[in-house]
Amino acid sequence: MKNQLSVIFSKFVKGKSISDVSLIGSGHINDTYLLKTEDKSHPGFVIQRINHNIFKNIEGLMNNIRIVTEHIASIYKSTGEKDADKKVLKFHPCEDGNYFYLDNDGNYWRCCDFIPDTLSFDLVTDLSVAFKGGALFGKFQNQISTLNPGLLVETIPKFHDLEWRWENFQNAVERDVVNRLVSVKKDIEFAYKRYPELVVITRDVRSGKLPMRITHNDTKFNNLLFSEDGEALCVIDLDTVMPGTVLHDFGDAIRSACNTASEDEADLSKIGFNMQVFEAYTRGYLSEASHFLTVHEKNNLVLSCRFMTFIMGLRFLTDYLDGDKYYKIDHPLHNIHRCRAQFKLIECMEDKKELMERIIDESYNMFS
Repeated sequence: MKNQLSVIFSKFVKGKSISDVSLIGSGHINDTYLLKTEDKSHPGFVIQRINHNIFKNIEGLMNNIRIVTEHIASIYKSTGEKDADKKVLKFHPCEDGNYFYLDNDGNYWRCCDFIPDTLSFDLVTDLSVAFKGGALFGKFQNQISTLNPGLLVETIPKFHDLEWRWENFQNAVERDVVNRLVSVKKDIEFAYKRYPELVVITRDVRSGKLPMRITHNDTKFNNLLFSEDGEALCVIDLDTVMPGTVLHDFGDAIRSACNTASEDEADLSKIGFNMQVFEAYTRGYLSEASHFLTVHEKNNLVLSCRFMTFIMGLRFLTDYLDGDKYYKIDHPLHNIHRCRAQFKLIECMEDKKELMERIIDESYNMFS
């Protein structure tokens, strides 16, 4: 692998030799490697193989990332931001000018600078971390709020379109290609009961009632990098940066940050909704985002938490019924465990709905 990565690396960066290679990251989709070079003054490089089975338009994807990262970098440059190189990803163009390299096996690769001495959190227990994480995602949305969404392409068409996800789910139920339907009847009943309320967000996006913005669309909390002393630094994993609604971003962040267990926890008794983390994250987020949100966006922030948790649970359930074709799995029940963890989290959110709404209103009024 080192020899292969050396060849790929040389397409992006000249005059540096690889001294060490390690596999990093915990994502479901791409393969990511940290490359150290003999140049000890440089922190290293991240080489990533982009999953072109999921991302069909690699050129469009990388152009989206280039537009957003260069825009944020220009903001930091104009304000003289301290340690700006740690606060936005820097990607390297290939020798042909593209920001990706296509190898002889048909694989697509990209290269960016490694940001050293950072942490990410799969589970959030520190309220200061929750607040700062919310503020960073809010700041990210604010920074790109002046960009025209029409400049970007959809890297995954209909990514958070619940009507389309629902159609895929119904098709998977009808096909039952690996004979798993009988084991998930209660999960299917859960989905049918909640779909009518939650699909409203997709319909409001389609009708224009919710404004189209440039959004991250995959705001799991571990897509934030923190310094070792606790400063929220950088938003990462930008493959799904594209036109969307801020509700997708807020809801997905809460889904990941406020779960008291891991995304694939099999013991549902361990899953709960951490209201203290919700309040801290919300206050951080609205400290940066409240001034550009519409009233309708603000009024649907709580619903978006259930919406994004539901759409993820539904996707895990659909993939389970389809024979685990999309997500990487560690064992045969991995996707159904993921699904049930999401559905359990929705139940916890339903119990806290009124309190969540009160916190949103108080936080919004505090910063707007």
